[in-house]
Amino acid sequence: MSILVDKNTSVIVQGITGRQGMFHTKQMLDYGTTIVGGVTPGRGGTSVMDSIPVFDSVKEAVKETGANASIIYVPASGAADSILEAAHSGISLIVCITEGVPTKDMIGVSRYIRESGVTLIGPNCPGIISPIHKCKLGIMPGEIHLPGSVGVVSRSGTLTYEAVHQLTQAGIGQSTCIGIGGDPIVGTSFVDVLGHFEADPETEAVVLIGEIGGTKEQEAAEFIRNGGYTKPLIAVIAGQSAPPGKRMGHAGAIVTGKAGLASEKVKALKEVGAFIAVTAGDIGTTTNSVLNSTNGRN
Repeated sequence: MSILVDKNTSVIVQGITGRQGMFHTKQMLDYGTTIVGGVTPGRGGTSVMDSIPVFDSVKEAVKETGANASIIYVPASGAADSILEAAHSGISLIVCITEGVPTKDMIGVSRYIRESGVTLIGPNCPGIISPIHKCKLGIMPGEIHLPGSVGVVSRSGTLTYEAVHQLTQAGIGQSTCIGIGGDPIVGTSFVDVLGHFEADPETEAVVLIGEIGGTKEQEAAEFIRNGGYTKPLIAVIAGQSAPPGKRMGHAGAIVTGKAGLASEKVKALKEVGAFIAVTAGDIGTTTNSVLNSTNGRN
């Protein structure tokens, strides 16, 4: 089953004829993703990689291919419009990889996405991958993933790869891995993803990677407290040594109040029973220990 993507996910690539679009389209195809078309205005009627048709608009691409998912590789200045175009055209899952999308642009996009019921992952994210179903929408290295029963959700792309590598090296497979993005406004939250993992019979435990700034981790803790998620949760919070007021990496990773501190996030998650990995380097060993103790290892 996995979450959000599986072998039935039919994908179009917005910005397919650009350098990044072409490169990652090939990587996704090689992993097993079903890509049925691409979109580049002015290039409609052509094709790439011999057989993938290119359309002038998402609406046309959806009509001709029946696609239900889109991944966006367009510059930051056009990313918000690309998200809205996909949502208006009947796409139910949108993944936006683009970094640097203006926050003011995302305010309107976020409101529309929530009201329309469309799922948006990103922006400024690595995407989503299901090793079980060989479906990848994003830029993550597919070769480090191993099919299994542990879900991964992270605000950091790089730490997603680090966590997956450690899990795979320990023989712990993954059901679905998703990077929600590090910007202040993203389409999918920890709460959203934990809800999906709770309902997924192929996921037995989840690794959650948070970081300083905002209250997304505390919101996840409250969701767990209220019974929204009940499976074992292994959590690590990046940025524990970051000084208050200084942005660390992501636009959303800046401590602007007590709630944004790593210590506050760790405290909130501990209180609801999460198992805390002290550092990112402890993700694999902590997860292994938790799975062994709960008899949940695949």
